[in-house]
Amino acid sequence: MSESSEAGYQGIEQLPMREFTERAYLDYSMYVILDRALPFVGDGLKPVQRRILYAMSELGLSAVSKPKKSARTVGDVLGKFHPHGDSACYEAMVLMAQDFSYRYPLIDGHGNWGSPDDPKSFAAMRYTEARLTPFAALLLSELGEGTVDWTANFDGTLQEPVALPARVPHVLLNGATGIAVGMSTDIPPHNLREVAAACQALLKRPSSVIADLCEHMPAPDFPTEAEIISSREDLLQLYETGNGTIRMRARWQMEEGDIVVTALPYQTSGNRVLEQIATQMRAKKLPLVEDLRDESDHENPTRLVIVPRSRRVDSERLMSHLFATTDLERSVRANFNVIGLDGRPRVRDLRELLSEWLTFRIGTVRRRLEYRLDKVARRLHVLEGLLVAYLNIDEVIAIIRNEDEPRPVLMKRFGLSEDQAEAILELKLRHLARLEEMKIRGEQSELEDERKQLEKILGSEQRLRTLVGKELAADAERYGDERRSPLADSVPVAQALAETELAPSEPVTVVLSQRGWIRAAKGHDVDPESLAYKSGDGFSHAATGRSNQPVVVLDSTGRAYSLPTHSLPSARGQGEPLSGRLDPPDGVTFVSVLAGEEDVRHVVATDAGYGFVVRQGDLLSRNRAGKLVLNVPAGASVLPSAPVPAGEAPLLAAVSSDGHLLVFELAALPEMSRGKGNKILGIPAARLKSGEERLAGIAVLGPTQKLVVLAGKRQMTLRPQDLTDYQGERAQRGRLLPRGWRNVNQLLVES
Repeated sequence: MSESSEAGYQGIEQLPMREFTERAYLDYSMYVILDRALPFVGDGLKPVQRRILYAMSELGLSAVSKPKKSARTVGDVLGKFHPHGDSACYEAMVLMAQDFSYRYPLIDGHGNWGSPDDPKSFAAMRYTEARLTPFAALLLSELGEGTVDWTANFDGTLQEPVALPARVPHVLLNGATGIAVGMSTDIPPHNLREVAAACQALLKRPSSVIADLCEHMPAPDFPTEAEIISSREDLLQLYETGNGTIRMRARWQMEEGDIVVTALPYQTSGNRVLEQIATQMRAKKLPLVEDLRDESDHENPTRLVIVPRSRRVDSERLMSHLFATTDLERSVRANFNVIGLDGRPRVRDLRELLSEWLTFRIGTVRRRLEYRLDKVARRLHVLEGLLVAYLNIDEVIAIIRNEDEPRPVLMKRFGLSEDQAEAILELKLRHLARLEEMKIRGEQSELEDERKQLEKILGSEQRLRTLVGKELAADAERYGDERRSPLADSVPVAQALAETELAPSEPVTVVLSQRGWIRAAKGHDVDPESLAYKSGDGFSHAATGRSNQPVVVLDSTGRAYSLPTHSLPSARGQGEPLSGRLDPPDGVTFVSVLAGEEDVRHVVATDAGYGFVVRQGDLLSRNRAGKLVLNVPAGASVLPSAPVPAGEAPLLAAVSSDGHLLVFELAALPEMSRGKGNKILGIPAARLKSGEERLAGIAVLGPTQKLVVLAGKRQMTLRPQDLTDYQGERAQRGRLLPRGWRNVNQLLVES
């Protein structure tokens, strides 16, 4: 009793609430850590798992026996060793039977034991049957050979093993997960042959470092066949610290144009993956995929079919997107936190973990050999007594027939021990034949040889370590298999496709209204002027492109803004105002739209007569406020842009407000990413300053295209040969159009 406690007259201990709660919480914490959540380094099991396996072995449910109802096993576990809830006990039992959860299942389950899509969809324990797997013998086979300590069960009526005498480092083979109080454990599964090889290397060279051990066991080995894509450096760091993550990626292949996923990361549901992909498809964020199918069956446990929209879809790029956005790629946490031989939980690196298990195993083998040596010695002692009896058989028979208590007489007459005398008295008459004496001498000789061999091994630490290594190699050869989770040397980082890449590539015409409303119509043969506009509004500018390309809007201050074309409203309506999507300066108007590939060129200009050629890609901006591209002189305004057609030697046509038309080679105008540009048309400074004359419009046309001049309601078409009269050098005054055509509204290009 603590100093602060008091005992009342009824013998009740009284404690301050703070002290009581602290003590109670610490007791509970230690119970959860040591007796529920964390595995023991020796057998790699939690108490409930250990008790399930022991109870099944006591029920005679070996790998060659007939299975029994799971409820029978759970009943024995709860009634004899583990007084907790039956559902939790059964779930622990189910986990050890699932070949998609355990790398080496310990229980052979018959019936519905869950599926990778829903591990908890197993049938009730009254329906399923179970027995131990052959692999479980590696944990239980040496149980009756004096190898482990025993303790009383919860009611003191039975004995149970403190730990199982594991012949292999099971703590690494099947791994463990658990959440305690203030700590947790996540040990991934590993390959038996690789772990055994690492243990043998450590037995031969105790000074081996972790990098040496990783030559034998480079990474975890999961029940699924998904690729481990973590780098060798990351895996080495994981084993050096005992903490880290393992990146896993699904395996896939192409079959007749379809993508077939054949292996998923550890504890990943195929249904969940299909649901994630289908969600993107319903949201129209994955137009590259046409259809999904789940063709998994007993022969192919994982077979998810992804049907691309066409054979032109880059399957590598599509899968990279799915790796980045679904559970086809995921991380598995690793935390090597186990209860050590000293009974304390601690995170251990790989070398500490293997060294501590080898210490456990060497101690277990030593106890097994000592137990066997003691058994051999006792048998030799009994055989010596039996040999005395055979040599004096008549006298022995006489003593047994004539004496009421023959045992002390035999002991005194022949100098026998109590055990020897008892063995003589237990002899059956059939064993008194002459042949039995020869069998005894033969057995004596064999046991003497065995005793010498046992003493030799027990007398040499090196021989003991060699024996452990040989047994480990034999078990690995018998129960081991090839690695299931392949290691990828170098894989590209998964990257989600950009929004524009995911959008379908369809021809569209982007239409801008005079009041800054924007919309997109499908196709390039749209007449934007025939569309319906709001009252007081009308057509301003249009550009053709594709739905998966960004569109650029140019405002009256020379700023450029980018918008994803596929996100624009349909032309069936009247669109939506750009002011809701962008943050332009106050009082600006939107002048033109530009569309096309990033390498497409446009001519941008002001009515002050200056401009330049700019790439579509140089106009793109992620900022809602856009970016300044065209410097606009005071008093000037921005003209609608003119796209540069593909082909050789395009021409630039520029016309002033009083009808001066100039045509020159576009190559004379510089290409810039931003600025004021160079003079296009030579308008006298005085007329420009007074506002009498401005640059009215520009157009870029190929050598074979026609120029259409709109003046009021009149239209004039100039053929290539007609344009020669207006050709000149950049910045010249140009030539006047005929009378009646000098009040130009617009320049158009016609093929």
